[in-house]
Amino acid sequence: QVQLVESGGGSVQAGGSLRLSCAATGRTFSTSAMGWFRQAPGKEREFVAAISWSGGSIAYADSVKGRFTISRDNAKNTGYLLMNSLAPEDTAVYYCAAYSVNYWPVRTRPADFGSWGQGTQVTVSS
Repeated sequence: QVQLVESGGGSVQAGGSLRLSCAATGRTFSTSAMGWFRQAPGKEREFVAAISWSGGSIAYADSVKGRFTISRDNAKNTGYLLMNSLAPEDTAVYYCAAYSVNYWPVRTRPADFGSWGQGTQVTVSS
């Protein structure tokens, strides 16, 4: 398994942008799929985006399509989530996650991800 640490969260006004980073340690990151999930107060954790180890399979939640972009740099053991046109409903704790099984297409259920970061808060004000 890999160890994951998120960064880049913060407070932004509606319409603004943030880029989250997920730094991984461990030898298997380059062969692990990576995903982003979020959890708002009083709500269940929900899928945001996922990318396969090669980048060849990418999935987005309908609510973020066209606004968020997931990417990764295996040489740097880091994944990213670029969030544009942020809205108050995007406010949540964002978690980075990974799994090492070579599924195709990339999986989107939290139960498929075995490694999780501690989360980073994103707050969008109107």
